Amino acid sequence: MSDTLAVLPQYLLPKKALTALAGKVASWQGGALTTALIRRFIQRYNVNMAEAANPDPAAYPSFNEFFTRPLKGGVRPLADAPFICPVDGAISQFGAIAKDQIFQAKGHYYSTTALVGGDAKLASQFDDGAFATIYLSPRDYHRIHMPCDGTLRRMIYVPGDLFSVNPTTARGVPGLFARNERVVCVFDTAHGPMVLTLVGATIVGSMATVWHGVVNPPRLPQVTEWHYEPGKVVLPRGAEMGRFLLGSTVVMLFGRDRLAFDGSWAAGKPVRLGEKMGMNP
Repeated sequence: MSDTLAVLPQYLLPKKALTALAGKVASWQGGALTTALIRRFIQRYNVNMAEAANPDPAAYPSFNEFFTRPLKGGVRPLADAPFICPVDGAISQFGAIAKDQIFQAKGHYYSTTALVGGDAKLASQFDDGAFATIYLSPRDYHRIHMPCDGTLRRMIYVPGDLFSVNPTTARGVPGLFARNERVVCVFDTAHGPMVLTLVGATIVGSMATVWHGVVNPPRLPQVTEWHYEPGKVVLPRGAEMGRFLLGSTVVMLFGRDRLAFDGSWAAGKPVRLGEKMGMNP
């Protein structure tokens, strides 16, 4: 079956209703039933609870608290590199931005302008720059950290669809990451401007940042921006910046001649928070 046919049912599903329902279930504190759900999830996805700060499934009053569980100290050491991987996941795609075009999957590209919600001036700062797209599977740690030191300038909520973001959907839905709901975070760094985008998906109940808290819901009907004074939100390399309440994808943008990816990186490769992502050219 082709990828296009495989994703066809997603066009028909009531994705927003399903996601709202999943969000309610994930926040429900159901005692023994919640614990049973968590145990089943751990078994189904082979979640490594030995890395969790609290490995006891019964210690989490809701599925959301389990899903966004913190890691045990020291299990994700930070590499000695200017840019580190910000999440646990698998590399979807990475490399050079072709003027303003980002490679999604075979046969599919999308523009930086579309990704950031239509701001062509912001997007132009990444012409011929570099991008990295990392997919977080259900079994992964779902907090997002800083790939380098950064000072927050803007946060942009962009409404959109809620397609799945797994590899099959990336191959089958044109413009997926610029089509789904997303939260675009714009930082100033010593390496020039950087965008870190949290992409929503089916069953992703919400996305949150450490400076704002939960961004969605509510699912606003229009692009919405927040601006931050210089120095108000400063996050060092490796610091937590946000989290998914149920998993998704992050897309990072860097300016031209700012990042040379590590030679070990390859599409489809599993990666972990803190591993070396790249150096200055």
